[in-house]
Amino acid sequence: MAVLTPLSAAEVAARIQSGKAVLVDIREPAEVAQERIAGSVVKPLSVFEAADLDVHPGREVIYMCRSGARTGMNCVRLAACVPGEAFVLDGGLNAWKAQGLPTVTGAA
Repeated sequence: MAVLTPLSAAEVAARIQSGKAVLVDIREPAEVAQERIAGSVVKPLSVFEAADLDVHPGREVIYMCRSGARTGMNCVRLAACVPGEAFVLDGGLNAWKAQGLPTVTGAA
């Protein structure tokens, strides 16, 4: 069974900064418009099957939502879209902010 490997906010930030990973935000557009992590790729869960991840080979895919619950409930579906191991931002946007990491607020 496909699963997502949890990563802490600090681990995710380091992987994004190094260019090793792409962060895929599965929240809906209205949520993303309010607050997001800069550089994340928005692929709403509601239209995920139709969405092309467009991830460069060799880059890890890290999924995120607000708290991690949505990602967790859909982990098999999300992990199946990625060849090899896929990851999740443990605790989602809430955990990212709790670690004092930057977000972008307002219209994208």
